[in-house]
Amino acid sequence: MASVGPGVAEIRIHSALEHRVFYVAKFAEAIYVLHAFEKRSRQTRHSDLERGRGRLAEVTRYRRELEENL
Repeated sequence: MASVGPGVAEIRIHSALEHRVFYVAKFAEAIYVLHAFEKRSRQTRHSDLERGRGRLAEVTRYRRELEENL
């Protein structure tokens, strides 16, 4: 999901409803789930993309603070 950020991937769940999960799995210590939502149209809502970007920024900040405190 380059539209969310580098290293972000997407899981698509097809059932009676459509669901998406944005995650980043490029770090050794964890897989970070950034956002999970029900998709109601063909195009991903801007608010869902922004939420994923914001949470990626939080993960990046969190990891930087951890490294600085080591």
